[in-house]
Amino acid sequence: MYYQELLIFSDILIHSLKDKEGRIFIQTHNFPDPDAVAAAFGLKELLNAKGINAGIIYDGELQRHALIQMIAHLNIPIHHWKHYELTNSDRIIIVDGCKGNANVEDLIGKEIAVIDHHKSLTTDDVKMIDIRPEYGSCSTMICEYYQEQEVIPTAAVASALYIGLARDTDLFTRGMTEMDLAALTYLFPYSDKGLVNNILRNNIQLTDLDYYRKLLTNLVVSKGMAFCYLPDGCPKNLMGILGDFILSLQEIHFVCLFACNNDQISLSFRNNWDDKDASVIMKAFTAGKGRGGGHKQMAGGILDSDIPADPESWFASLKDLIN
Repeated sequence: MYYQELLIFSDILIHSLKDKEGRIFIQTHNFPDPDAVAAAFGLKELLNAKGINAGIIYDGELQRHALIQMIAHLNIPIHHWKHYELTNSDRIIIVDGCKGNANVEDLIGKEIAVIDHHKSLTTDDVKMIDIRPEYGSCSTMICEYYQEQEVIPTAAVASALYIGLARDTDLFTRGMTEMDLAALTYLFPYSDKGLVNNILRNNIQLTDLDYYRKLLTNLVVSKGMAFCYLPDGCPKNLMGILGDFILSLQEIHFVCLFACNNDQISLSFRNNWDDKDASVIMKAFTAGKGRGGGHKQMAGGILDSDIPADPESWFASLKDLIN
């Protein structure tokens, strides 16, 4: 834990924001997933309950249809940062990411807080930091904030946090802890179960099937490891779904996916070996040629734009790192 043990972070954050002029924005990581959007929405509504107004912003795209449906059905007011004219006086709270990470755009404004559950490098100029890599989701952290502040979440907030928690733990099978279970138990009675179940069940669409075909056609398997390079690209959030799909095979324990997206190589790793750490392997692989990080069970990264595509070399290097 990076937060101060003797203090309640949500108290510190709310106190620092009250009665001060200037806009506040909650920034998710780029190409946000359900956990990032849910955590940002939950935090926005909690601050609103305390008389503090904040907007939700992101960089990249909202790529998954299920996420767009979640945003629409729950009326989540999230906008691309270009929707606003950001200024240096704007205050930014980064959620489900950390300043300096490859997947967090450095926007105009002052980053004042980081709320994250990834293994992250913190920066000295961010005063308020709550990083809990032992948690399965950022939604769990926001749920605890509600309990600390004795604020009952609305059905929309509870449903969003439920979905975020479920998605980031792969339906409660990946990195699930007692804190996440406690959050699920708390959120369950307040959530719209029908809506939650519908969004969780319908996570892929017909247009995704072509990516599944390309993945299965080009998959290379070796001693419990699976590798694939998609030269025609793949939406970043779909890469994680594809990785989870391959990891569900009984013979596969580590998945490494690469995709050429906008002249840049995107990476997505999935792991269920107890003695391996996807985040450590990602950082070792991208050292000197890109950036990446994540969790023991899953990690993401990018290679620098001047790195040529060389899947055979990548796979050989990863075999050595994983072994």
